[in-house]
Amino acid sequence: MTRRVAITGIGPVTPVGIGVKTFEESLREGMSGIGPLTRFTVPDFPVHAAGEIDDFDPAEYLDARLIRRAERFAQFGVAAARLAVEDAGNVADGLDPERGAVVVATAYAGMERISAEAEVLGRRGWRAVSPTTSMAMMPAVAAGLISMEYGFMGAVECPTTGCAASGHALSRGAELIRQGLADVALAGGCDAPLNPVSLATFATARALSTRSDDPAAACRPFDADRDGFVMSEGGVVLVLEDWERARARGARIYAELVGHGHTADAFNLSRPRPDGRGALNAMRLALRMAGREPAEVGYVNAHAAGTPAGDAAEVLALRTLIGPSLPPVSSTKSMHGHLMGATAATEAAATALALHRGLLPPTINFRTADPDCAVDVVPGRARKADVDLALSNSFALGGVNCSLALAKAV
Repeated sequence: MTRRVAITGIGPVTPVGIGVKTFEESLREGMSGIGPLTRFTVPDFPVHAAGEIDDFDPAEYLDARLIRRAERFAQFGVAAARLAVEDAGNVADGLDPERGAVVVATAYAGMERISAEAEVLGRRGWRAVSPTTSMAMMPAVAAGLISMEYGFMGAVECPTTGCAASGHALSRGAELIRQGLADVALAGGCDAPLNPVSLATFATARALSTRSDDPAAACRPFDADRDGFVMSEGGVVLVLEDWERARARGARIYAELVGHGHTADAFNLSRPRPDGRGALNAMRLALRMAGREPAEVGYVNAHAAGTPAGDAAEVLALRTLIGPSLPPVSSTKSMHGHLMGATAATEAAATALALHRGLLPPTINFRTADPDCAVDVVPGRARKADVDLALSNSFALGGVNCSLALAKAV
């Protein structure tokens, strides 16, 4: 018998808030967590906006020894897991350690540390490179640290599929529970890509917004004047739990994770298929697993990052899936930016909260309609809506697509 998967805890460490309460309030009010890029200075750099987390203190979540050894992305992951477990209540009480799993993704791991040590290697030679850099190079270090934190001895995994990575992490965590291989899974993602090398690669590819007049409004999904995405940092972990176990312990259930779809565009490393076929198939597979019809979808948290081609292709895919009368489709990236390996989990958290509260998060910075993206983007502020089924989409470089189907907890 396939088991149901409940979302019982949410742990955000994001530009729009640390902790579920602040995160939810920011989404409700349409607050931007994007601002001027201050992390570094490069002459003539064309990018001026980023989603930085200025109020994160790792000492609140990790001891001093781990802070020295764990890179910023892993610190985000450990903090997000702790917040999620606290939010879920007594989720670990009575849990067999071998029935606890951790699936925490990343895209860029310790890129900043690796870049710095490469300079050390060039200046001072190989003996000067710190041995602790090996941990910075390991994408799975955050998942490993989280498993140690809670003594979880089940599966420990780390998808690294770019912008879809934490969507794949949630899918995998849910599958472990559905198949009876785990009772609880801490699943999500973390990334700290705000360093010169990472941003420069996307800047030279002309994928990032270069808007300089108003950094907070740089990310403009669906808008006719959108000019690229805004890179951010952070981590989000969700507590996934066997439905019957969650009910038995009286847990609050935000939503049910009812399906996922994973596909490939098989088209281009950096551009989506113009016909949206890969995205369409991912959504179809998610709904098929959920046993639901496209017409039942009441809300979509779109991948829409603010790129001209990507936003239009996703809307086309949605029109093909559902028809001309689409439900509300918003992009919370307009507020928190693109958290890369953590972005899918961030948006799944926003979607779960939307189902739980009956309040759809908005797309901010929407000013000029684009005929290719003619959908209800929930502009400006959150909107009350009683939704039973939602999709949360994440599409990555390389043509990697992930769609999650979430249902209201009933």
